[in-house]
This record gives sequence, C-alpha cells and structure tokens, in this order.
Amino acid sequence: MKKRMMFISFAMASAAAFNAAAYDGSQYAGEAKLTVAQAEAVAQKAYPGTIVEEELEHKRGGSGLRYSFDIRAHHITHEVAVDAKTGKLLENSRESGNEDD
Repeated sequence: MKKRMMFISFAMASAAAFNAAAYDGSQYAGEAKLTVAQAEAVAQKAYPGTIVEEELEHKRGGSGLRYSFDIRAHHITHEVAVDAKTGKLLENSRESGNEDD
C-alpha cells in the first residue's frame, strides 16, 4: 500500500511539473510576476474561447515580457497578449492566415 501511494504521489507530481512547463518560453517564468494561469484569465476575459497556443516571450511593449495566446472562437483566432509583469492587456487582434471563415 505504501509503495502504491508513493507511485501515485510521484505520478501526480510529474504531471504537475509537465503542465507547468507545457508552454513555449516557460524558461522565462521566473521573470514574470503573473503565472500563466493568471495571464490566461486576463486573456480569456478579453477574448473568450479555446486557447490553442500559448507562449511567454520577450517582445517590445509593456515591460518587455509578455504571455501571448492564440485564442480560437467561432472559427476566428485572435492573438491576445498580456504583460507578464503588470497583467495589462497589450494586444487583442484577429490573426490573419489559415482561418475557416
């Protein structure tokens, strides 16, 4: 029983670690004041939908560190960017390209 509990604990910790680093740019997370979950909440408020891609990146504007999300709703994808240090919405624009309008 003790071995089984240790295995379950290990599996849960491994899954949590995988999910925490499951986005591009996760190596910059130590520089961010917001977690990816907090930034997702800001992005979803700006453009509700399904997050299909997320990234933490250095880019001009705001503090220079942003979470960038591609959010899809009704066959339209928006790029929504949230400043990783202030939580301010930096971008909410329709992406051009391969969309199913």
